[in-house]
This record gives sequence, structure tokens and C-alpha cells, in this order.
Amino acid sequence: MQVTKHGNEGDREGIYIRGDFIRKKAKKHESKGSMKITFNSSCLAQLEHLFHGIYEAGRPKPNDYYLRGDLVRVFNLMAKEVYGSCNEFPVVEAFGSFLMDMFSVKSDLDLSVNFSNESVELPRDEKIKALRKFAKKLYRLQSRGHVSGVNPIISAKVPILKVIDCGTGIECDISIENKDGVLKSQLVFIISEIDERFQKLSSLMKAWATAYNINSSKDQTLNSLSIILLVAFHLQTREPPILPPFSALLKDGTNPETVRKVVQENLQYGKDNKESIAELFATLLSKLASVETLWPEGLCASPYEGSWISKTWDFKVGHISVEDFTDRSQNVARAVGTAGVKTIYKCVHSSLHHLSVFMDGKIEAPKLKALLFGAEPISHIEKKAKVNRKRSFPFHESAAATPLDPVATKKTRVKDGWSSWGEVDQAYGAIQNCLPSLIPPIPPEKPPFVIPGFDCAWQQGSTGFKDVCGPVLHPCPVPQYSGFDGAHGPVFPAAIGDTQWNSWPM
Repeated sequence: MQVTKHGNEGDREGIYIRGDFIRKKAKKHESKGSMKITFNSSCLAQLEHLFHGIYEAGRPKPNDYYLRGDLVRVFNLMAKEVYGSCNEFPVVEAFGSFLMDMFSVKSDLDLSVNFSNESVELPRDEKIKALRKFAKKLYRLQSRGHVSGVNPIISAKVPILKVIDCGTGIECDISIENKDGVLKSQLVFIISEIDERFQKLSSLMKAWATAYNINSSKDQTLNSLSIILLVAFHLQTREPPILPPFSALLKDGTNPETVRKVVQENLQYGKDNKESIAELFATLLSKLASVETLWPEGLCASPYEGSWISKTWDFKVGHISVEDFTDRSQNVARAVGTAGVKTIYKCVHSSLHHLSVFMDGKIEAPKLKALLFGAEPISHIEKKAKVNRKRSFPFHESAAATPLDPVATKKTRVKDGWSSWGEVDQAYGAIQNCLPSLIPPIPPEKPPFVIPGFDCAWQQGSTGFKDVCGPVLHPCPVPQYSGFDGAHGPVFPAAIGDTQWNSWPM
């Protein structure tokens, strides 16, 4: 026993030494990278105005909440038909970017079919069996033209069933008993209350990654959770910090109500940091560029600790490592592959180059917007859609983003100021397709609408959506369709325009 104890102590000491070494090395690289960034007040003000406009343009419209909310309702009805109903289960719950309120009009909708409130993990083969049963129902609906793209992916770490609603074009990823995903989404939403910059910067970074085609696990690039946690990590490691380490917020456990209480005690945590979204966007890209060579050495971003750590995954290093804050044995960026990390870093350096050129006054803000977030607004897609509300959700195609084909022909030299980023070859090129066009403001007298899954009314004003009644933490089972009735949890619209919405034929 004594030998084992000493051995464990030696292992812990070795891990601490390695972690301390790579942490100092990462900070040194970051410091060197930050020296390349200089902001002048005029350009910074323009950049902040640009990012504010992009963020506001990318915010979902009320109809986007309604469409996703009604899809949740329809899938709940369908799940009860497929599996039967017992004690109000199964329940289909939304999670991911929709539950975090960090989604855009083109975002997928993540859904979990839950059969109980128990924390017991359902065996993988049972999850696959349940997905296949659901797929049979969707195949029948596909043959009638109500859905398309039905595709069970059972080889994934988390088996999913993909399907596209033919009315909205929204792609849904259905999983079974993905309570961990639901919990993470709830916690991120709650933590985002500490500082609005977390939600805003996450939305912008997701839009940027989507525009560059590097926001896809299947393409071995970054999934949305890894982007959001990298943003959180960046805010935790600013001087002074904007967010606390997640370990401090989860000190009493991961129960959402408990975490909400801790978060309420930290609402002024980042008030001493006055950095703008524009500064944080640029410094996050700089941070990633600075540590590019350190990932193979075991560098890992830990939002749980709020610092760089040294970590391996099954004795292997990740191409990019971002520690899961609820299950620290997992790398949420594990999907990033050899080709994917190269593409990611080409996009990072390309974007820093574009920011450099803008800061030097060589391009105007509209050109920078096109280079960072794409040129073609989603509104062009929406105008082509022919909505037939006589059936549930008529399908319309959305334009696919033009893939990047960046080729580096020069090696970046390190110099002071933005100029070093200007030496990245412009062959990285611009990208197309990004955010929706500007959303006209909704008059303040417009009645609030309810976000499905939150039991919470929100109202859009000149500065975005404000909380009207305060969200609850646990999504309630979706009630029968009954219009605007706030007494039963999530509420969905009885009508949009003059025409009633109908569910799919069962």
C-alpha cells in the first residue's frame, strides 16, 4: 500500500510539474503574440460598431424561436406515438445552441428523447434500438414529403438520427437520453448571465467558424460546444478575468438551480474588465494562433480550472484539446483531425491578416465583414421560400456555404504590431455566405413570446431580447398544442400570420 501511495504521489507531482511548465510556456507564447496586436481608437470604434451590427443581424427572429418550439412539440407527439406514453414520458427536450440561446437561423436543432428523470445511463445498444424505431416512423413521413434526409448515424460516440423538416429546412439531430447534453446546455445558459460578452462573443465566433466551414465535427473541425468553451476559457484568462473558473461555479454540484444561486453571487465578477467585443474577438484569435505548436505537447484549455493545463486522452494528445467541464475525462474538441486542425489554423491566420489590414486602414469595414463573416446574407434564401401553411412545415432549400480552399504560400514572420499578420498570404481568400440581413426592430408594445424549453417570456427591444418573467431551469414536458397559455410550461404560437399551423399527419 505504501508503494502504491508513493507512486500515486509521484504521478501527481509529475503531472503538476508538466502542467506548470506548459502553462508558463503557453503564457509566454500568448504574451509574445499579444505584442503583435495594437488597436487605435478610431479603428477599434469602427470594429466594435461592425461586430455589434453583425451580432444584432445574426440574432434569431421571433419566428425562429416559434419554428423550433413547434418542432419540439411535433416530435413530442411523435415520440409518444412511436414508444407509447407512460407517466408523461417519453419527453423530447431541446438542447445545444437553441437551449443556450446561441443559435442562428441556420443552426441545427439538437433533440434528446428521454424516457425518465433517472440518471441511470441507458446501454448503447438500447439507444441504437430506440433510434432505429424512431427512424422507421420518419422514413414513412419522408415518403410522404414531410421530412427528408433521414439518416441514423449509429457509429458516432453519441448515436444520432438526422432528419430535415421539409417546411423550415431545419436539420434536427435526435439522440436518446442525452441528459448530459441537456445539462451542459442549461449550465452554459445560466453562466452566460454573468456577463453578456460571453453570449455575444460565442455567437460571433460560431458565425465566423460557420462562414469558414470549420464548425463541423463530421469534417473534423470544431463543434459548437468546443467553440463556446474556448470563448469561456478566453474570458477566464483575461486580465482582469471576465468569467470565473467553472470549478467555482460548480462548487456545490451541477444541479442547475444550485448553479444559478452561485451565478447570482458572481454577476459583477467581470465588471473591472472593460474590453470590447472587438478586442476580445481579436485577442481570442491571437491566443489560438500563439499556442498552435503547443497542442502536440499536451496543452489543454480547461474552463473548469480557468487555466491552461497539461492533459492527454487515453495516453494521446489532441490536435486541439478543450476539457469538458462536467466530465473532465473528455475532450470536447476530440473530433478535430490532422486535416481539420490545419484548416482551422489557416482560417485563424487568415482572419488575423484581414484584421491587420483593416487596422492599417487599407480596407473598409464592409470589406472586413465580408472577409470574416461572408458576403451573401441569408435573407436572399428566405425570400425564395414559398411557405404553404396548409401542412406543417413546407420544405425549402438553403444555399450551402462555398467551401474554403485556402493555400498558404508564405510563412508568417513575428514582428511587433499588426504588420506581421499582414504577411500571411492573401491566398487564404474570402468566404461566402454567413449571417442573416438586419432584423427590423419589434415595437416595444409587441407582446412577449416564450422560448420553448425555458418557460420564459422574452421581448425584443432596441438592445436585443430582455427577460420578462425569468427562466426556470428545467424544461417541462411539452403540453398539448394550446396557443399562448403560460401555465403549462413551453408555449407555442397558435398561428403565425392568418393561418393555423398543423402537425404532421401521424
